[in-house]
Amino acid sequence: MISTVVWGTGNVGRAAIRAVEAHPVLELSAVLVHDPAKVGRDAAQLAGLDGELGVSATDDIAAVLAAGPRAVVYAASGDTRPDEALADITRAIRAGAVVVTPALYPLYDHRGAPPEFRDPVLAAVAEGGGSLFVSGVDPGWGNDVLPLLISGLATTVDAIRCQEIFDYSTYEQEESVRHLVGMGQPMEYEPLMLAPSVPTMVWGGQLRLMARALDVELDEIRETMDRRALDTTVSTRTMGTFEAGTQGAVRFEVQGIVEGEPRIVIEHITRIHPSCAPDWPVPPDGGDGAHRVVIEGSPRIEVTVEATDEGENRSAGGNATAVGRLVNAIDWLVAAEPGLYDALDVPLRPAVGRLGRKKR
Repeated sequence: MISTVVWGTGNVGRAAIRAVEAHPVLELSAVLVHDPAKVGRDAAQLAGLDGELGVSATDDIAAVLAAGPRAVVYAASGDTRPDEALADITRAIRAGAVVVTPALYPLYDHRGAPPEFRDPVLAAVAEGGGSLFVSGVDPGWGNDVLPLLISGLATTVDAIRCQEIFDYSTYEQEESVRHLVGMGQPMEYEPLMLAPSVPTMVWGGQLRLMARALDVELDEIRETMDRRALDTTVSTRTMGTFEAGTQGAVRFEVQGIVEGEPRIVIEHITRIHPSCAPDWPVPPDGGDGAHRVVIEGSPRIEVTVEATDEGENRSAGGNATAVGRLVNAIDWLVAAEPGLYDALDVPLRPAVGRLGRKKR
């Protein structure tokens, strides 16, 4: 059994505890938390599982890493604290652990990452013998392994488009939704995630990964942006009221330009309420969210993934698939040489030993 720590118990961490517990060769050895109110609580309670797992949450990072875990699922946020997240992750790598995380956007494509992110990780790998794999859903499998797999079914490929279409009122991070993305803010407000060059920082690595796998050169990366205001005040179940005239929907593209044309495109269509921007694309079933890949070519191929978890919640379903990609890579990474890995290195593997089985 591979001793595995889950570090953080928010939206991603809850799913990570469940994924580690369900995996036939992983053993949950510790859960690290920041909130003093969570210290001492059983991991099952924090993950929404019945009964107890016999692992109590702790905030003693030094003691957990001193115990020599073989793997760490780093589920703490890196959106607004990238320096702290990088310091935590390199600390775990120096302790000899394989670390998997969605937290550090620049390292999704580590070959193109800035030295200030890449160099500390490589130094930690050399010092401690651990490894790092950074991935998720979008950015993540929704715009690396899935579109590449589907492209292999085509005879000719003119363009690849990856879409995330989501109602963000289902996303349980109100601070991010209102301030990082700008929902409910005046139209003159400039959200950090929508500022020029930030989408490229987040999703540009995915374009480079796909281009590398397809053996094409990107001329450049371009961004497009469109924002819509709410026509009427709306109320949401999880995030309260959003006033008429404030931002209610965002649509942007990060485009990989090949020979002057946008050939590899990552597009986001995000709303706070379905009444805003009704002319923009919606999930095929009219639900709260979906990830879609469109291969323009011969034949034209369209694949839509709709994932649900935690009471049919699409945002939770997306988080769970990101966790699945990471947690299911741990045993492969443990068997591999220490290093810094990306989505083209780490295979997407079947659920070996898990069909119809539960650990408890």
